[in-house]
Amino acid sequence: MKFAVIGATGYVGSAVVKELAGRGHEVTAFARNTDKVWQNENVKAVAADVLSDGFAKELQGFDAVISAFNPGWSNPNIGADYSRGAAAIVEAAKAAAVPYLLVVGGAGSLYVAPGLQVIDTPDFPREIYDGADAARRHLADLLPRRDVNWAFVSPPARLGADAGFSEEKTGRYRLGQDDLLLDGDGAAGISVADLAVAIADDVEQKAHLHSRFTVASA
Repeated sequence: MKFAVIGATGYVGSAVVKELAGRGHEVTAFARNTDKVWQNENVKAVAADVLSDGFAKELQGFDAVISAFNPGWSNPNIGADYSRGAAAIVEAAKAAAVPYLLVVGGAGSLYVAPGLQVIDTPDFPREIYDGADAARRHLADLLPRRDVNWAFVSPPARLGADAGFSEEKTGRYRLGQDDLLLDGDGAAGISVADLAVAIADDVEQKAHLHSRFTVASA
């Protein structure tokens, strides 16, 4: 199959590129700096600006597109920059008639209780609030839309070693929908390699059209 990955040099995006390529798919890796794209015979690195007028043409001809777009957690304007870029990607996917656009969001919009999302709990880190809130609002904008073939994945609260989990690839995971997945009394986690496995499985099957899902280590 032919897949495109937006944000292909980021933490999640690079893992997804490796997983899809390892399965023998043709992968087009969109990035601002193509020199950082993981090199493989079935990976094509393409410099792209998601805000450019011609970006929709770049998205034509794929079985699915994965957007791991993130303007950078250290970016002081991350909220506004994420919102602008994410909206542009959706409109480009609509114009290109992308069969399946999987947006990689965050855990902040998952629910810990009825009506209470992770981002609104007292312990949520203030330093990442703006970016997480932009991702939450992006999901809210997508939910009623049927004019674009979107899906949205929220990683669990603990993603990889930086969040105190693991970087081990097991190839196993469990699925959830809108609620934060737990491991005992605490928040569940997943390695970025296993998140990439779940993402690759999803886009191969187009399994969550017009819905959000979450995953965690099995």
